[in-house]
Amino acid sequence: MQNSLVVIPTFNEIENIRSMIDAVLSVSSNFHILVVDDSSPDGTADAVKKMKVKYPNNLFLLERSTKKGLGTAYIDGFNWGLKKSYEYFFQIDCDFSHNPEDLNKLYNYLLEQKLDVCVGSRYISGINVVNWPLSRVLLSYFASYYVRIITCMPIKDPTAGFMLYKRSVLESINVDTVQFMGYAFQIEMKYRIWLKNYKIAEYPIIFKDREKGVSKLNSGIIKEAALGVVKMKIKSVFNRFN
Repeated sequence: MQNSLVVIPTFNEIENIRSMIDAVLSVSSNFHILVVDDSSPDGTADAVKKMKVKYPNNLFLLERSTKKGLGTAYIDGFNWGLKKSYEYFFQIDCDFSHNPEDLNKLYNYLLEQKLDVCVGSRYISGINVVNWPLSRVLLSYFASYYVRIITCMPIKDPTAGFMLYKRSVLESINVDTVQFMGYAFQIEMKYRIWLKNYKIAEYPIIFKDREKGVSKLNSGIIKEAALGVVKMKIKSVFNRFN
């Protein structure tokens, strides 16, 4: 596990960040965490700095000057890790919608199945979502169906944000050329990986709605995802992905 980096993007996550860091490092004291914070006005970055005293060798902070979005946060986090010796890269939300205890499960499944990428999936074994309103569940489920129809990817949860990548995958797809943010970022990453014939599979998780803080989902993110899927498909037809 010493070669594993857990990337956690944050914006106004003061209510969750301390507990999330403790939870991840209680799963494995060998994990390294990189928090990528977009200048949260609520003091999220300051909280991380204080926790570095507790975890001087495991916790790192990348501060960005403005709010640039989820996709670029992960890209900057991946690039930070790729400059070092990490071989495995996790991405996880800070709001506990993903259970940190599942980090080991994704890791073990990836090794057992000899995968390149493992997806923490809400829909591979039914609909495993807790505390979401029905409207949100339906939006997410049918969005996933829409993506599968357009892209032909055999992934039941293409918008999933709980992921584990091998280093070679991130190096191969050139993350700096990924264009989309939010849901569309998650889709584009999986689509690029699938087009390159990497071995990608889903592992069932239970997804919980956040209990603290405010969701970052908005109509702009949904629109980007809906249009972005079509743009990605067209680009792939003309072989314009790098």
